[in-house]
Amino acid sequence: MDRQNLTLLTDFYELTMMQGYFKHKDQNKTVIFDAFFRVNPFGGGYSIMCGVEQLVKYLDELHFSSQDIEYLRSLNTFDADFLDYLADFKFTGDVYCIPEGSLIFPREPLVKVVAPIMQAQLVETAILNIINHQSLIATKAARICHAANGAPVMEFGLRRAQGPDAGTYGARAAVIGGCCGTSNVLTGELFDVPVLGTHAHSWIMSFDSELEAFKTYAQLYPNGCTLLVDTYDTLKSGVPNAIRTFEWMKEQGLTLNHIGVRLDSGDLAYLTKKVRKMLDDAGFPQAKITCSNDLDEYLINSLFQQGAKIDSFGVGTHLITAKDTPSFGGVYKLAAVRRPDGTFEPKIKLSENTEKITNPGNKKIYRVYEKDSGKVKADLICLEDETFTEDQPLELFDPLEPWKRTTLQPGEFTLREMLIPIFQGGKCVYNFRKTMEIRDYCLKEQDTLWEESRRLTNPHQMYVDLSQNLYDMKIGLLNQMSKQ
Repeated sequence: MDRQNLTLLTDFYELTMMQGYFKHKDQNKTVIFDAFFRVNPFGGGYSIMCGVEQLVKYLDELHFSSQDIEYLRSLNTFDADFLDYLADFKFTGDVYCIPEGSLIFPREPLVKVVAPIMQAQLVETAILNIINHQSLIATKAARICHAANGAPVMEFGLRRAQGPDAGTYGARAAVIGGCCGTSNVLTGELFDVPVLGTHAHSWIMSFDSELEAFKTYAQLYPNGCTLLVDTYDTLKSGVPNAIRTFEWMKEQGLTLNHIGVRLDSGDLAYLTKKVRKMLDDAGFPQAKITCSNDLDEYLINSLFQQGAKIDSFGVGTHLITAKDTPSFGGVYKLAAVRRPDGTFEPKIKLSENTEKITNPGNKKIYRVYEKDSGKVKADLICLEDETFTEDQPLELFDPLEPWKRTTLQPGEFTLREMLIPIFQGGKCVYNFRKTMEIRDYCLKEQDTLWEESRRLTNPHQMYVDLSQNLYDMKIGLLNQMSKQ
């Protein structure tokens, strides 16, 4: 799973189009494709970029094995000369990405591929598969962790994930989004993230008594003793037996620095308030209360509004499956074709739906921050040969309502280019970072959002603007197309 040849992780039509380019087009013609999305998932005001590391590994391993070639030959669709070409296939293009863990917004390029048309076409499906899934889970995790208001959130979803890859890479994405760790041991091994967990109800049920199960567990794991208290009756059995166990630990001279209880059922708001009082009255105010049981950001937010006494959360199904919005909706569209003179001819996709009309040309992104607060003001998509600086006034306008304009003066804003190279001339130039380092970066990124963009319902949508030159190019192409 760490290093795989995923070359055939592609839609069949990518290969049939490749053969068409091979037969009837200049297969070395350089093009630009943009991967982007149109709407934030979960009705949110932002998303989180994730999956770049796996994308880099995919591109680095991109080749057709002899087994792949023979399988394609067996389909009786591809000619021998095309299959001979695939046998020597390698990626030679440039790829730019928004850094993993960054805030991302609709309609801006997340991944820009500049490569010969056959290569750029082949990688479409895998790019979307990897970035769509992991960005979706990272975004869900960010929302859940924000609702938890600083309380640690553990990712517990492996058994409910749609398969091993979704469970493993999804857990990594959840950690990048803000989770403190995962129950998935393979994710821990592959990506060096904390693995967490306690015990199941079956542990309790396998003993003659709940108290015996608790004491045995406490003796085994005194430095991480969190007891599941809802197997039989939370308030009448589970918590009293947990308190007896903590008292026994004290008598045995065992540490009481890392003790707690977990609730996995019932009315968590009501129960945790009762449990907190019982633990405090018994002399164990340091005991933490952890809750699980089909939680999501809305339920966590509601629990706190009800005064629930919860120190940490375990979130599974709703996180790892992104249950309320199970797809990210990223797309991959042709933006430009290189002319013989080396310049790029912009391309645009039209649609009856205004939001589906693409932004043409070779583009880059500036993130605009308010200087005093450090908060994101807007993202500005412009042409690659445009340069904006902090010592010149910056005009921003709504590309859908271009008469709405504002001008930022020097000293009011800072700028940051968002697309970074990860492949140049087919060579990987990506600087790999540890997952927990990406998580730290992602948390800092989220701090640059206004709270109005982080609220769970009806959030403020971040402005994604076009430069005047890009806007004029787009309108010009639309006018040209309308006359055909």
